[in-house]
Amino acid sequence: MERSIEHLFTNNKNWSERMHSEDPEYFSRLVNQQSPEYLWIGCSDSRVPANQIIGLAPGEVFVHRNIANVVVHSDLNALSVIHYAVEMLRVKHILVVGHYGCGGVKAALFDNRTGLTDNWLRHVQDVRDRHDSRLAQIEDPKLKVDRLCELNAMQQVVNICQTSVLRDAWARGQTVTVHGWCYALEDGLVRDLGVSAGCREEAVERYRDALDKIL
Repeated sequence: MERSIEHLFTNNKNWSERMHSEDPEYFSRLVNQQSPEYLWIGCSDSRVPANQIIGLAPGEVFVHRNIANVVVHSDLNALSVIHYAVEMLRVKHILVVGHYGCGGVKAALFDNRTGLTDNWLRHVQDVRDRHDSRLAQIEDPKLKVDRLCELNAMQQVVNICQTSVLRDAWARGQTVTVHGWCYALEDGLVRDLGVSAGCREEAVERYRDALDKIL
């Protein structure tokens, strides 16, 4: 028997009433304003809630999520989100946030078949193959997954910095910085991967420097 979802409407009503009670102007402000400074590009994992992790309210973070937080030049969904965030919302920071123990990254690393998702995770396997010798030095399977989580997030920073959206924004003098982070479920803390970049050339340089330090 299909489980009822009526409790979700009850939860929503309780939440709405609580927000009204705590801040009577909360929803009126939310309706009339969306001016986030941040675009969060993260994994779809239900344990990684963007706003809560960085302590910001709805309206303060524009969010795009997919399996294994991948950004590729053929994905019009991700590119459209980035375009809207940069050109319309004028965000100042793009946060690429992987997370340790990512199931998608693990499947890509060990060639675990998942079905249709295999085609999407091929992008993560490209990162794996690029760093095969680096990953081969790690014997602990968990540490190997976590290292690929970091490498994958770092690669997405480079990918974003090479898009026409960011190149055009930087060419017209717009200030946008792209960051690479990795979130730990175990303690709720975010690690800066050291690849923050405000132009395409800086992204490649920071990426190379970070690789030298990663092992």
